[in-house]
Amino acid sequence: MPETTYLVAVLVTVLFITFALRALPFAVLAPLRQSRVLITLSAWLPAGILGILAASTLQSTFDTDGRVGAALVAAAVTVVVHLGCGRRTLLSVGLGTLAYVGLLALL
Repeated sequence: MPETTYLVAVLVTVLFITFALRALPFAVLAPLRQSRVLITLSAWLPAGILGILAASTLQSTFDTDGRVGAALVAAAVTVVVHLGCGRRTLLSVGLGTLAYVGLLALL
């Protein structure tokens, strides 16, 4: 069994590294807040990530039988709820998921 001082030293080291890695982005981000690139990325990145996720999900449903219609309807529900309810991502993704699961249960 390792000594207590060794365990404490390892724990302090791990805590320091973890804290530093979590604080570093905030320290670097402060001077970049007015950067045009960062402003553009913050506007487009969430939509791009969701687009890639949707394309990947729809691609995987095209490989299976009978789920294409359910996936397309669920995607439409997600888009309509997202645009119609004030761009609330959690609500739109939740209702889209419920629509997909509900349609799969009916098939």
